[in-house]
Amino acid sequence: MLTPRAYRWLMRTIFAAMAACPGGCLDDDGQATAPGAGDAISDQAVESQRGFAGSASCVACHAEISAQWKGSHHDLAMQVADTDTVLGDFEDARFVYHGVETHFYHEGDEHFIRTDGPDGVVREYRVAYTFGVYPLQQYLIAFPGGRYQALGICWDSRPAETGGQRWFHLYPDHAIAHDDALHWTGPNQNWNFMCAECHSTDLHKNFDLATNTYDTTWSEINVACEACHGPAAEHVAWARAHQTYAATIAPEGNPDAERSDPAAIGLPFHLKEPTEGRWRLEPSTGRYTRTPPLTSNVQVEMCGRCHARRRLIHEPYEHGHTLMATHDPALLREGLYHADGQILDEVYAYGSFVQSKMYHHGVRCTDCHDPHSLTLRAPGNALCTQCHLSDRYDTPSHHFHEATSRGASCVACHMPAQTYMVVDPRRDHSIRVPRPDLSLTLGTPNACNQCHHDRDARWAADAMTTWYGANPRETPHYGEILHAGRKNLAGAAERLVALVRNAEAPAIARGTALSLLVDQASHLAQTAIRDAVRDTHPLLRRSALQALEPYPPSERVAMAAHLLQDPVRAVRIEAARLLAPIQPGALDPAQRTALSRATAEYISAQAANAERPESHLNLGNLYLDLNRADDAESAYLTAIRIDPQSVQAHVNLADLYRSTAREEDCERTLRRALAIDPDVATTQHALGLALVRQGRREEALAALESAVRMDPDTPHFALVHAVALHDTGHAKAAFDTLETAWRRHPHDRQLLATLIQFHQAEGTRGRALFFATKLLALDPKNSAVQNLVRQLQHDADTGAPHEP
Repeated sequence: MLTPRAYRWLMRTIFAAMAACPGGCLDDDGQATAPGAGDAISDQAVESQRGFAGSASCVACHAEISAQWKGSHHDLAMQVADTDTVLGDFEDARFVYHGVETHFYHEGDEHFIRTDGPDGVVREYRVAYTFGVYPLQQYLIAFPGGRYQALGICWDSRPAETGGQRWFHLYPDHAIAHDDALHWTGPNQNWNFMCAECHSTDLHKNFDLATNTYDTTWSEINVACEACHGPAAEHVAWARAHQTYAATIAPEGNPDAERSDPAAIGLPFHLKEPTEGRWRLEPSTGRYTRTPPLTSNVQVEMCGRCHARRRLIHEPYEHGHTLMATHDPALLREGLYHADGQILDEVYAYGSFVQSKMYHHGVRCTDCHDPHSLTLRAPGNALCTQCHLSDRYDTPSHHFHEATSRGASCVACHMPAQTYMVVDPRRDHSIRVPRPDLSLTLGTPNACNQCHHDRDARWAADAMTTWYGANPRETPHYGEILHAGRKNLAGAAERLVALVRNAEAPAIARGTALSLLVDQASHLAQTAIRDAVRDTHPLLRRSALQALEPYPPSERVAMAAHLLQDPVRAVRIEAARLLAPIQPGALDPAQRTALSRATAEYISAQAANAERPESHLNLGNLYLDLNRADDAESAYLTAIRIDPQSVQAHVNLADLYRSTAREEDCERTLRRALAIDPDVATTQHALGLALVRQGRREEALAALESAVRMDPDTPHFALVHAVALHDTGHAKAAFDTLETAWRRHPHDRQLLATLIQFHQAEGTRGRALFFATKLLALDPKNSAVQNLVRQLQHDADTGAPHEP
C-alpha cells in the first residue's frame, strides 16, 4: 500500500506509459501463444462483444463447477449490503480515527455509518454494497453523480485470535483530512474508477465528462463465469440446441467439443489448451516438464487483466486477446518494484509471475490455483512437490531448517509475503531464490531476514554460501543492472544494452532496461533500440518507443514509424505519442494516414479514463506536440476543472503559457499551484525559471533554491540553480551548489560537464581536469571527453594560458 505522501505524488503526475511484457503474444487466430512464441494479431478489427447470459444459465451443464465457485472470493467480490453479507460490527459500534468518531449501526437489513463527509461535516450514510470478504471487508456508499465511494475504515474479518474482528483504518499512521485525495470521499477512493472493473462482470463505467457523472452498469455484480470465459449467450443457445451434449457433459467438460473451434460452440475463445498437458519427470535432471509444451498463454493474459498493476486504455475488455490490447501493464519501475524485481508497492501478481522461471517453463495460474474455488491445488509444500521432487527439495538437506519450522516452507523462502491494506499479506510470485547478497549491494529485501530479524544480510549471505556454495547461474542478476540504470552508475548504458539483448532474461526486465535507456542516448543504445522495435514481444516494442524520446525526429521516424500499424494497441498509441511532434512533410502518405489513425486511438485511450486529470494532461501534451495550443489549453483547464487541487495540471498549463509568451499568465498559474501546495519542488523550479525570463533574477534565485532544498535528489534543480547563481555574479555560491549536488550524485554527467565548464571559465584548470577525469571514468569510450582530458592535462603540464 502506498504511503499517503507517495500516493499524492503519484496522482499528481501524468500517467506515464507503463508497458510491461505479458510474456506471450497472440497468434493469427486470436489465442495467446506461449512466451516468446510469436507476435500478436491485430486488435484493430475485434468482433463486437456478444451478449452476456449470466452465471445462472451455466449451472445446468456445469453444476459442479458452479458449486465450487459459489462462496469463492470471486463470487463474494461485491454484494448488496444486508444482514447476510455485512460482516462488520454494526451493533452501535464506534471507531475513532484522528479525532473523528465514526458510528456503525443498522435498522433491520439497512446498515448506516455516521462519519465525516467531503466537507468534513459528520453525516449519516447508508451502506449500498459490501466490497470483498477476507481478510478485510470494505463498504461502498452511493454519492451523487453515480459515484460509489469506498469507506477508508474497514472490517478486519480474520478470526479474533489472529487479531481480527475489529474496525481499522487503511492509513492508521496518517491523518487523512476531508480535503485529501485519499479521503474516502475523494477521487482516489472512487469505486467506479479504482475498483469496479475487477470486482464485477461486464463492467462499463459510462462516465460523462460534460456532466462529470457516471452511469456505471454491469451484467453481474460479482466476478462471475463470463468475467473470465467471456460473453456466453451464444454458447448457452448452442447448448440448448444440443440437449444430448448438455445432458451428458462431465464436470471437466467434453474434451472433443471443448477443444474444438470455440466459435463452433458459441464461445469467444478457449481458456483450455488444445491438448491437455501433463507434467513429466525427466530422470536425468529430476525436474518436471510440461508434455506437450504449453502452446497458449491466454490464461495468464486473462488473469493479468485484474491481477496486474496496469491502466485501462480501451473499453470493453476483449476476451482472448493480449492484455496490451486493452490495458497498459507496469514495468519494474522504481517505487513499484525493488531493483531486482521484488514487489514493493501494491502491484499484484502478474508483473512478478512473468519474471519467474515457472512462467517461462509453462506453468500457468491454474497449475497452483483452482480457477473456480480459488483454493490452492494442495496444502503446504505438497503444492510445490506436484512438480518438485519431495525427497530432493522438501527435506532439511535442501532447506537446512527443522522440518516443521517456517523455514521449511517452500513459499516462505521462495515467495515471501508483503502486507498491504494493513492486514492483507500477498506473496511475491516471482518465485525466486533468496539473494541476501543482493541485499548487501542493492539494499533489496531477502526472505532470510524476513524471518531472522535479529541477523543482518551479511550473516544470511554467508549462510547461503555455506549451504549452497557460489551459484554462477544466479549472478549477475538483472537487478544489479536495473539498479545501475536507476542510479545512472558508470557503465550503466552498456549493461542495460546487454540486458535488452539477453533473450534468456525476463521480457519485463528487458523492457525496463529499455525504458532506462532514455537517459543513456548513445550509438550502442540506438542499436539495441533498433532491434527492440522489431522484437516479437509487444512489451519490448512498447518500451523501445519510450527509449526513443531523446532522439531527433528523423531517427524516430526511421525506427518507429512502422509501429503506428502495430498489431497491439498499447504499442500503436505509444508510437502515436512519440511521433506526434513530427512535421507532416517528414512522413510519406501511408505513414501520415497511420499516424492519424493511431493518434485517434491515443485520444480514445485517454477518454477511457476521462474522469482523471492525468488523462487530460496527456491530451494537453499531445496537442502541444501537434501545435494545437488552444486545444492543449482546453485540456489542461479540463484537468483543473476535474481536480482543482491538481498541481501538475497548473504546472503544465503554466508551461503552455510560457511557450506562447504569456509570461504573466504563466507566473499567475504557478502561484496558484503553490497556493495549493507550496512544497512541490517542480512548481518552485518552474516559478524560478518564469522569473528569470522576466528579468527578475534575484527573485528567481529564491524559488530555484527552494526547489533544491525541497528535492535534493533531482540534480537538474541544483544545476539550474547553480547556473542562475553564476549568471548573477554569485560564482562561489554556484560552485558550492554544484559540488554539493555532485557529491550527492557523483555519476551525473551534466553536473560534471557544468563543473568542468565553470572551472575552465574561471581558469582553475586543475579542478577542471579533476572533474574531467571523473567524467571520463563514467564514459571511458567517449572520444570527446578523452580529448578534453588530454587538452586539460597538456595545459596543466605546460602552463599554457587559459582561453575562456
